Amino acid sequence: MSENDTPNSEIGPDTLICVGAIAGSFGVRGEVRLKSFCADPEAIGDYSPLSSEDGATLWTVTLTRPIKNGFAARLSGVETKEEADALRGVRLHAPRDRLPALPDDEYYHADLIGLTVLDTGGTVLGRVKAVLDHGAGDLLEITGPGLTGSVLLPFTLDAVPTVDLAGGRIIADPPEGLF
Repeated sequence: MSENDTPNSEIGPDTLICVGAIAGSFGVRGEVRLKSFCADPEAIGDYSPLSSEDGATLWTVTLTRPIKNGFAARLSGVETKEEADALRGVRLHAPRDRLPALPDDEYYHADLIGLTVLDTGGTVLGRVKAVLDHGAGDLLEITGPGLTGSVLLPFTLDAVPTVDLAGGRIIADPPEGLF
């Protein structure tokens, strides 16, 4: 068995943090286009080996050079353009314990998803479905009963004064008329 075929039964979805994604092949020699979701984009190589979302497949990742919107990289076991193309869209994960600890006012997106969102009066507004980043700052996508669709809440100190990970909740002070 090669390294990328060896499942790691100690890694589960609760312990994995998404650190990047494969955007397809780069060239004809098996390199991939790699998008990094890390605060320091090059740090993605430091967390190797990276796994599939279920932890069943591991790849050793070697960054070969920066390219537009990411990096060209080699993944263990990927030798051809066709093999690299077949991995397009695969999200790469690292075990939480291999990632750096965050300051008190920073959070991994995975920790925010699923939290209950309450307003400052204690009324439930919904749950965090996703954390989106469109370049101007993070947005929390909130869904729940009573909402006709998703509501995008700016993830700023003004709009989200309290994040209580231990309590599984976020206290929000949304802009007037948002909910």
